[in-house]
Amino acid sequence: MPEMKGILIGAHLSVAKGLPAAAELAIELGLDLFQFFTRNPRGGTARRLTEKELEKWERYRAEGKLAPPVAHLPYTVNLAADGGRALEFARSVLKEDLARAGLIGADYVVAHPGHHKGEVAPALQRIIELLKGVEEVYAPGPPFLLLETMAGQGKEIGGELEELRVIFEGLGWPPGLGICLDTAHLFEAGWDLRQQDALEILAENLEQMFGRERIKVLHLNDSRTSLGSRRDRHEKIGKGEIGEKGITAVVTHPFFRRLPMVLETTVSDYREYGEEAAYVRQLAIKKSPDCQQKQGI
Repeated sequence: MPEMKGILIGAHLSVAKGLPAAAELAIELGLDLFQFFTRNPRGGTARRLTEKELEKWERYRAEGKLAPPVAHLPYTVNLAADGGRALEFARSVLKEDLARAGLIGADYVVAHPGHHKGEVAPALQRIIELLKGVEEVYAPGPPFLLLETMAGQGKEIGGELEELRVIFEGLGWPPGLGICLDTAHLFEAGWDLRQQDALEILAENLEQMFGRERIKVLHLNDSRTSLGSRRDRHEKIGKGEIGEKGITAVVTHPFFRRLPMVLETTVSDYREYGEEAAYVRQLAIKKSPDCQQKQGI
């Protein structure tokens, strides 16, 4: 069996004190990269990036050999908004934050697809119409806009892979659009990541529906709620319903382990991410019993 290459593991960190401070913390915690909100996750305020901060950020990133960061749009952005201020907010934040991501060298901007008011099909069409007006989506990138797989909570879009495929098809498969997977969301949407057969089917579906090259980032989270719960609740790695077995299966699977992984678990202190990252690295050099049996090991 060929030797497995090491994984890229990061975590979601605050940039409230600036990008250099986040880079310092990521390096201290032994992370390969970090994810950050492009602006207040519950509001619309964006930090001003000064030339001095950008210069310091580039220096820290180079010295720490950090991989490009992952940007995440605020939760208040609804790409399926049906007009008015919500639509204008989504449009302006999307364009502004894709530009900001490019300015700091972020390869990816992750967005929740949005939510509907009772009918999925019209909401998907509204997302398509909005993204048609975003030039960056039709550019080869980076940065790439990544639509995140969701738990399917309430009237949330993205709990079904088919919903995301409709968006790609409606846009004509633009080069700047990709997918961000989330292990907790996938599990809560009904994918049993603890079972090797289900994991294989998921990988095959993703490859057939979107293509391997479209799957760009993996949010690595355990789930506080049960399989198929449709309730979005993250848990620390190995402490939830996916458990050590499921997380190990994911991070040792060739389709998923190649992706940059971002921890978004329920820590009380960002420094706990250092311990979690080290734990994931240990899991990543294992082979799950199911995988060993499947491969005849």
